[in-house]
Amino acid sequence: MQRYWLFSFLCLASLGASAQEAVYQTFKDTRVVNSHSVETLRAHRLDVRIVHRFGDIAGDQGGWPTFYGLEEATDVAIGAEYGVSDNLTIGLYRSKGGGRTPTGDQGLRQLVNGLVKVRLLRQGQPGGTPLSLSIVGLSSLSTAERIDGSADLVSSFPKFAHRFAFHGGAVIARKFGPGLSLQLAPGYTHRNLVPFEDFNGMFSLGFGGRVQLTRTLGLVGDVTLPFVKERGADTGYYPAVGLGLEIETGGHVFQVNLTNATGIMETDFIPYTTSSWFDGEFRLGFTISRLFNL
Repeated sequence: MQRYWLFSFLCLASLGASAQEAVYQTFKDTRVVNSHSVETLRAHRLDVRIVHRFGDIAGDQGGWPTFYGLEEATDVAIGAEYGVSDNLTIGLYRSKGGGRTPTGDQGLRQLVNGLVKVRLLRQGQPGGTPLSLSIVGLSSLSTAERIDGSADLVSSFPKFAHRFAFHGGAVIARKFGPGLSLQLAPGYTHRNLVPFEDFNGMFSLGFGGRVQLTRTLGLVGDVTLPFVKERGADTGYYPAVGLGLEIETGGHVFQVNLTNATGIMETDFIPYTTSSWFDGEFRLGFTISRLFNL
């Protein structure tokens, strides 16, 4: 299935491969909804970001008692990214951490997240490159207090190294015209400590897209599918699915979205999404991005 989707995407990307002019703003932001987009920041630009995920809108934990999730926060992140060059972006974030295991235990909490993104190809570069390609690396360190007890708890931290989780992946994208951009994002996530009978390593495959609605409005969406040996849909893990409306206002990019992911960072939402859209376990979220030229 993964090979089929990749082959189909590359076939579509080969259409119009003779284009010579470099394509900019395949996506308007460095994120789609949950996942990274192919975009890097331009040199010497600082992007200060605030990301918020509320509680369940419906389901057992939502509804009127929590004002449809608006009285709760499953995850919050604040941080910044900087364009070292047009093709290299670095970033640092603090996030609350919002993922949960299928048994209801917490995933990693109180995270310090460092990221590096490198653009390797830009669509339309000399020679008619049909695709844009970036690679992303993320490291997360939990600063939460150690909980004594069962080693099955992620927060038991028998060793300091168990506080770390890592994610690495590629983002392959193409802008098909002024109004449509699509991307694929294969990746691998590794957690140094996992619950009993879980797996440290997890492959994933993401799909993302953007449709330009007006000069300032865009519709964005993404799906990230986790793939782990012997893990099925009945184990309580679900794909992270997000749908959002993106608004450009000068130096600001504002996004309001709906997603079943409780965590914000890849090390959180890829292995720990246990909420289902079909059970009403999705939430309202928003992202505020402010760009500064330094």
